[in-house]
Amino acid sequence: MDNARRHTLGVMLLGGTIALVLLGPLIWPVPHTAMDLGARNAPASLAHPLGTDQLGRDLAARLLAGGRISLAVALVAALVGTGLGLAIGLAAGMSRALDAPLMRLTDIFLSLPLLPLLLIAATVLRAPLAAIFGPEAGIFALITLSIGATNWMATARILRAEVRAVMKRDFIAAARLAGIGPSRIAFFHILPNISAPLGVSAAQAAAAAILMESALSFLGLGFPPDLPSWGRLIYEGTPHLGTYPGRALWPGALIAVTATGITCLGDRLGGPPQ
Repeated sequence: MDNARRHTLGVMLLGGTIALVLLGPLIWPVPHTAMDLGARNAPASLAHPLGTDQLGRDLAARLLAGGRISLAVALVAALVGTGLGLAIGLAAGMSRALDAPLMRLTDIFLSLPLLPLLLIAATVLRAPLAAIFGPEAGIFALITLSIGATNWMATARILRAEVRAVMKRDFIAAARLAGIGPSRIAFFHILPNISAPLGVSAAQAAAAAILMESALSFLGLGFPPDLPSWGRLIYEGTPHLGTYPGRALWPGALIAVTATGITCLGDRLGGPPQ
């Protein structure tokens, strides 16, 4: 299979997964928190297509609900990380005075052990944010902002190089001679010319966010049980791999398909595959 077909297949799988997750309440309108203690650990059946967990909760409903949470994390964290990377990349690429200090800051962040930092942030900030925003909104803000704030460095480096290349072109010199300010040059002349690498960076950030949230949840520092992200479902299903492997394998497969599909989408945004 050539690259074009592989990328198309990946994007189609991503689209199908997103449609399935978003239409979940219509496709399978079973509350993901509803417990039926009389049907604990039930096998797959018409009543429960993927079976139930140890509390009698429908696994299909939890898988669909977890997908909505994981996709929301990917979207918000990618927006945060890409926004930070875009701002730093633009500033470094347009200003020689800011270039060196911003790139040294980027190097410092690249050298830090990000997963331990995320674990520390999740441990220290969980209670304060939950007190301010509430348990659910607080943990969502904690995870998305933490991932986004540690996932901007590659975007900043890529966009800085792209911006510097655009700044050498004749239409930028003409815009400066016409008295156009830096902000208008950035928004109307530079951004349209770096849209392809920006889209690729955003896609990569979204894929990384899904994987990072899964890692945090697998370590027990992600979402609580009433917010069943795919990472949380893997965490809950891992102790039962020997007896009920589907509890961990289904969310793991969806994470892999989604991350691969997002990467394929980013490749398509970056240009036609060879």
